[in-house]
Amino acid sequence: MGGHSIEVRSDVVIKRYRSSGYGEPEREWRALELLDEHDPGLAPAPVTAELAADPPTVVMSRLDGATVSGEIAGKRVDALAEAITGVQHSIPSRVLDRVPARAGHPVHLLSQVRDWASAATPEPATAEALRAATDWVAGPGLEAMFAQPGTPVFGTGDGNLANYLWDGTRVRVIDFEYSGRSDRAFELAEVTEHISVWENDPAGLTAVLDRLELTAGEAARLTECRRLMALYWLLRCRPEIRPAQADRMLALL
Repeated sequence: MGGHSIEVRSDVVIKRYRSSGYGEPEREWRALELLDEHDPGLAPAPVTAELAADPPTVVMSRLDGATVSGEIAGKRVDALAEAITGVQHSIPSRVLDRVPARAGHPVHLLSQVRDWASAATPEPATAEALRAATDWVAGPGLEAMFAQPGTPVFGTGDGNLANYLWDGTRVRVIDFEYSGRSDRAFELAEVTEHISVWENDPAGLTAVLDRLELTAGEAARLTECRRLMALYWLLRCRPEIRPAQADRMLALL
């Protein structure tokens, strides 16, 4: 999905978009404005935007901190849970209702993953996981289930751990190119199953998920969304799949 260039100055970050097919500049600017209004400090503050320029450009404040890395434990667990919750729930429902849906929907991802799975040739190390996951993703009820609306939240649309900055006290969030209205389970799966999360810490964000209170319906939907995202990464990373990825896929099934 697209791309951009970044210019980091002492007090601001300038982001120039090479692609805007998903409305990336508008999505980013909208997110910065909304979060600055409803949860100031959680994300960069909006400074200026030239959305009709060539290339479209957004200027935002520069945040302190470095990408979250290493074991997800201690203060980082609570800080990540707070940041994820803040992004998802700080925008009032009356405002969220008017926000366009995020780029990418579970039903669209399901279709993509089904296409990939049907064409995949299993390698010996991952054959069991891929066969089991392929059987799961072909299930007749999945499309209808993913089409049902989940708990509405604001979603970043990108679960990359590099988008979470830790300053020793709190976690802040950057990169909202694909953001928009989403559902809680899909957004939690987006971040918990992102390949960057598992490459960083073998335990992933398990401790962070334990901090979040989910309804029974959200928990059930999260299980299916995590399976979908895990299979997406299993197929996307071929043929460099690591055994741990295959083991995790089987554990989710």
